[in-house]
Amino acid sequence: MNRQTFHAKNNEVPQTWHHVDATDLILGRMATRIAVILMGKHKPEYTPHHDVGDFVVVTNAEKIKLTGNKLDQKLYRTFSGHPGGQKTRTYRHMIETRPELLLETAVRKMLPKNKLASAMLKKLKVYAGPDHPHQAQDPQTLELQSA
Repeated sequence: MNRQTFHAKNNEVPQTWHHVDATDLILGRMATRIAVILMGKHKPEYTPHHDVGDFVVVTNAEKIKLTGNKLDQKLYRTFSGHPGGQKTRTYRHMIETRPELLLETAVRKMLPKNKLASAMLKKLKVYAGPDHPHQAQDPQTLELQSA
């Protein structure tokens, strides 16, 4: 009996589209599920050194929930590299102004820290409202459990 290890290549595994409605979903729990799908770990053909993950479209990012007092206590920081260039904002302010950025940042930090992470992150499409321009790809609805 000759068993060989299967290594999937980038174009050999079909990539499907998934749609997630983020209404009343917890940010961290949703981000972990999305990161697993982007990496392709939900497939039996998962190969860590190739991009075999699927596309994910997230709508209603403005309705994401955070547990506890994280809306006012957790801070989003940016730094321009210049003296006095650090900006700090609460998550409540970020959800009101740029909710897409919160989810993208949470998912990016859960992806591997290598060159494949940028290719995986390009397959994540996040929109604040309920509409998205990816109807032609016919995304499958992915049900994630809320708290």
